[in-house]
Amino acid sequence: MRLVYGGGMGDLPRADRSRAWVWVACAAGLLHAGASLYWALGGRMLLETVGQWAVGLAEDAPLAAGLGLGVVAALKAIAAVVPVAVARGRVGPARFWRAVSWVGAVVLIVYGAFNTVIAQAVLAGLVRADGGYDEAAMIGHAWLWDPLFLVWGLALAAHLWLSRRPTRRGATATQYPTGGVPSP
Repeated sequence: MRLVYGGGMGDLPRADRSRAWVWVACAAGLLHAGASLYWALGGRMLLETVGQWAVGLAEDAPLAAGLGLGVVAALKAIAAVVPVAVARGRVGPARFWRAVSWVGAVVLIVYGAFNTVIAQAVLAGLVRADGGYDEAAMIGHAWLWDPLFLVWGLALAAHLWLSRRPTRRGATATQYPTGGVPSP
């Protein structure tokens, strides 16, 4: 017997694609949360890619910076994990959390796309920043942090779209006992 796999996610059943996307979203969110937690605990690697204000705050008020970044890390981690928990039927009410997730996905997409494009435009010289700009921060926002927000939002939106409720016309999926995808 010979198995041939086309290699694209489009070849997977809808439920599997939905599950894959929610895990991609979770991973992107946890990467963001992990960086914030690292900085909250005193780490400094890549902090300059957030901005000199963050470096200055960490140096001038390390306790306040640590506490603030700890809260940010916790919120990012919760936002990353809740959609997975809902998809697995572990958190309810699913309808409420899916609505919150849709809002989150839209915010992440808009914020990530807008800031990625603006930062890249500044780096390319298409937009001139009065008084100059922080190059390390601009590179971080153009190529790391804001694109990661965008990936997080797009993956979450893909999951939510693929796991939506069947319509009366008999189209698609959502809110099965597995929290958003039909059982195989």
